[in-house]
Order: sequence, then C-alpha cells, then structure tokens
Amino acid sequence: MEKKYIIAVLLLIIVFASITLFIKAQGLKKAYQGDVQQALEQVRPVDNEILTVEDIKHLPMPVQKYLTYTGVIGKEKVQNMRVVTEGKFRPDPQKGLAPMVSEQYNFFAEPARFYYIKLKMSGVPVVGLHAYKDAKASMRIKLASLFKVADAQGEIMNKAETVTVFNDMCLLAPASLIDKRIKWETVDPLTVKAIFTNNGIAITAILYFNKKGELINFTSDDRYLTATGEEFRQARWSTPVKDYKDFNGVKLASYGEAVWNLPEGDYCYGQINIKEVDFN
Repeated sequence: MEKKYIIAVLLLIIVFASITLFIKAQGLKKAYQGDVQQALEQVRPVDNEILTVEDIKHLPMPVQKYLTYTGVIGKEKVQNMRVVTEGKFRPDPQKGLAPMVSEQYNFFAEPARFYYIKLKMSGVPVVGLHAYKDAKASMRIKLASLFKVADAQGEIMNKAETVTVFNDMCLLAPASLIDKRIKWETVDPLTVKAIFTNNGIAITAILYFNKKGELINFTSDDRYLTATGEEFRQARWSTPVKDYKDFNGVKLASYGEAVWNLPEGDYCYGQINIKEVDFN
C-alpha cells in the first residue's frame, strides 16, 4: 500500500512538472502573439489608398523599375504584412545548418517587426523572438524553449534591427519604399544607396539590381554579429536573393541568404525560402 502511495505521489509530481514546463515553454510564443495582437489593434483604419506612378516619381530610376517589376503599382499601399519562411540556420560558423521555420509581422506607419523562429540544433528545439517597436529592439533565444541562450537589447541592437526592418521593406514590401524616412542616392544605373532614419537612428544600405529590375542584393555595415547578446562585432551584412515568384499579386524573391562578410571569409548563417506573404 505504501509503495502504491509513493508511486502515485511520484506520478503526480511528474505530471505537475510536465505541465509547468509546458506552460513555461510557451513563454516566447505567447510574448510574440501578444506583441502582434497589440500592434494589430493599434493599426488605424485607412482608406484603401492605391499606389500610383506619381507616388514613386521621386525615387531613383532603379527603385522605380523595381517597384514596377514587382507589380505593386495600382495596388493598395502596404500598411502591414505577415511572412512565413522555411529554411536552414547556422548559429555558429563551426556548426552545421539546422532546419528552421519562422513567422513574422511587420508594420510600416510606425515601423515595427515581430519575428518568431523555431529550429532544432542537434535534435534539441530552440526558439527565438526578435521584437522591434518604437525604434527599440530585443532578441531572446531559448534552448528547449526554457533555458536562455541569448538576451540582447540596447543601442547596438536598436541600430542593428533598424537595418533588418529596412531590409524587410526592400525585399518583402517594395511598396513601402515610398516612405519619406528614406533618403536615396543613385550610385550607378543598377545600384543605389539608401539612408533610412527611424526615431533618430540612421542606417545606410546599398541596393543592387539587375537589368530586369529585380533587387538581387542588399548590403549594410550597420549591423552587428552576436551569438549571446553580450559581445557584438560590427561587420558587413548582405542578403543576396533570387527566384522571383508571385505572392498575392506581388512578385518577390522567394529565396535568400543571410551572410556576414567577414575578413576571414563569408559566413552564410541563413538559407531562407519564402512560403507565404500576406499584405494588409
């Protein structure tokens, strides 16, 4: 009888511990869902304003050609978007690629980005949440959804994630490039320089196009490499893209890579396939 009682107590402890771990494991996902819901509730209703040729006349010719190529002219101006990706992620140059899936929401009137990623490293699940709002950024990564691997925030993160936000605008929401926070400079017929400023944080990027009008690469020196959020290394960051496909009437690159161009050699840490893009 006593033995059965002990077993019953142990089973109750195991069940309670499992439930507790499950609840804790949902922490980053719930934080992501909460951030997105709050941002969606703050979106102000607007008329279905259409993007016209007149709206893009101030842009450099390579950017005008890109917007025309993607098919955004004559469609609604973009207010927000949801993006789903699949691919492979390499958290360390010495490690192999790990399968990953991600979902993100971007908002453009007041730039915001919420990015949730799931991957497996050596069979162990890892989740991450990047949040950017009011020009303040944070990055949290947890092993097995419980144990903190990285937790970064502060001025360096704010600037680095401003680059990421602008990169998303260029690659995934070309209609947003009429934003008045962007200053443009033509470098040559296929290259432009852009300075994007949000809440006093200014970042610079170079955009490269081909003769068809496709954006094929984006580089910036204003991003920082970090594994844990404790040490940061400034380095050139590039996102070469290709394989343009139709996503809800907009032609976008469906494959891209995230690369650190380091003195010792390129470190490609992300191979990304765009699966879904929904606007507004």
